[in-house]
Amino acid sequence: MYHDPELARTAKADPRPRSAVSGAVGLVGLAGMIAWLVVASHYELNGPFAALANVAAVGVPMLLWSVIVDKVHRNASTGIDWALARSWRETREISMTKLAGLWLTWGGMAVIYAGCRFWWDDRFTNFPFSMWCFETIAPWLFLASIPYVLWLDRHLVEPRDGAWALGTWAMGNGRIEDRSLIWNHLRSWAVKGFFLAFMIAIVPPGFGEFVSWDLSRLPGDPVALANYCIAFMFVIDVAFATAGYILTFRPLDSHIRTANPNAVGWTAALICYPPFLLMGEGGPLNYHPGTADWSYWFAAHPWILAGIGTILVALTGIYAWATVAFGIRFSNLTHRGVLTHGPYAWTRHPAYLAKNAFWWLSTLPFLATTGSWSDAASNSFVMAVVSGVYFWRAKTEERHLGMDPAYAEYSAWMTRNAPVPRFCAWAAGGFGRRERA
Repeated sequence: MYHDPELARTAKADPRPRSAVSGAVGLVGLAGMIAWLVVASHYELNGPFAALANVAAVGVPMLLWSVIVDKVHRNASTGIDWALARSWRETREISMTKLAGLWLTWGGMAVIYAGCRFWWDDRFTNFPFSMWCFETIAPWLFLASIPYVLWLDRHLVEPRDGAWALGTWAMGNGRIEDRSLIWNHLRSWAVKGFFLAFMIAIVPPGFGEFVSWDLSRLPGDPVALANYCIAFMFVIDVAFATAGYILTFRPLDSHIRTANPNAVGWTAALICYPPFLLMGEGGPLNYHPGTADWSYWFAAHPWILAGIGTILVALTGIYAWATVAFGIRFSNLTHRGVLTHGPYAWTRHPAYLAKNAFWWLSTLPFLATTGSWSDAASNSFVMAVVSGVYFWRAKTEERHLGMDPAYAEYSAWMTRNAPVPRFCAWAAGGFGRRERA
């Protein structure tokens, strides 16, 4: 194997910043998921509860590894001092105020769920199942919040957080010095309420389809084999993302530090998801009219099908790997710790790069079944706009995360060392030189 001494010296002199998540936590979650998939496939368990069990099979091993091996509960970033054990009387008033703010937040979310019809309309996605899950768990969550808050506040270095500030404001118990605590609290729960509902809605369909796949079709059919592997990658992505939204707890150091405070960041993210989705059927950024996928255009060329299928599987593998790397911390629009390992050592936005490359290669928008060059040009233009949306989304995330010095350190290291940023800088420099010439 070739060894570059200069590269080794550079890496030693300029080490990669420490990642907030260990590489192993995602692997144990993946192992748990594969074990459950074997069981579910054998016994043909393809229903919605089996799909939720798949999320548990991902989340429980990661939770145990995080606490027992990584000992994340001892991280200073949790804001917890376990040696500090205030008396119940000392923190009781704070805890009651915090519970009032928390319950007020949940009540507001319930009103929004009940008042917005799309949450109950399965034409968007399987949202009614999410609402059923929330209705079922709500009473138990309400009861469990009482001992949880009472217990945790005894050990928090600063128990007066956003929920406490909201409770103080609602009950008129005093003046709030920093109202940004309230806004960050509300934004954080808005993120969790919106995206968790979406994730739970899409968990059962993808899981059920994968478990029910006819494996007899795979041998000798590169398209079926590629689609099977791609479906597996998406099952991984959805299960890990759902577990990440559920396991948002301060003792796990997976709590939300900040939710994106910028309206442009929310806009860039929400237009990629229903009911605000612009890329779906009938949407202004739908790049599918008059197109056919890769298997249509190369149906007569099995070797090309196999090659493209391999690339598409690799791209979805990178996409899934980017989610696995988060462990129990995946979430849109939030800062829950800076990742520097796995694909995030190669580029700042591996999921966005892989996803857009997958869309371009699988859809081939520059080829139109209508034979019209205008259709091909239109679809290519719209696909380019979609890629631009994800570039915009990436920049809004960098703007948000850049408020943390840890991310600024990581970003600077990436500019100096990571392959993708260095290649982009080299390409931009070459283009600049040609322009000047």
